[in-house]
Amino acid sequence: MARTFKDIKIEGKTGFVLFDTGSIRSYVRREFASRIRWKTVPFRIGLGGRSFEVDAACVLNCAIEGLEFDIEAHPVEEIGMDEYGRTIDAIIGALGMEKWGLIQNPKTGEIDVTALRKREFIEFWESKLVGRISKNFDRQNSPKGGSEV
Repeated sequence: MARTFKDIKIEGKTGFVLFDTGSIRSYVRREFASRIRWKTVPFRIGLGGRSFEVDAACVLNCAIEGLEFDIEAHPVEEIGMDEYGRTIDAIIGALGMEKWGLIQNPKTGEIDVTALRKREFIEFWESKLVGRISKNFDRQNSPKGGSEV
């Protein structure tokens, strides 16, 4: 199983990024973080063998293969290094990947950007079955009563 690292653009700078489905949140080294930040409820995390208290989040404008996307990330002093000693500038976690349909291939270590390229996302899809059940429930529980289905 390959770990997925990519050089991508983060706020206009090239950063070395770990795409990590094992991390719910995303993190970024402070020097790559945007100036658009807000305070969060503080929490502690372990990254690269160190413990950090996180109390802020920021929006990051990123690009992979020339395709732009944005994520929310928590700025930290440092994240750690890969097995070759390269400094990791950001971790894009599961929520950031899911938001833009970025799919990790654990065998090849590649990121499928098909959904990002199409820029078409389904936020909600009501199935016809759910719609029918809902209508029947409403009819049966209306003040008039009724048993028509």
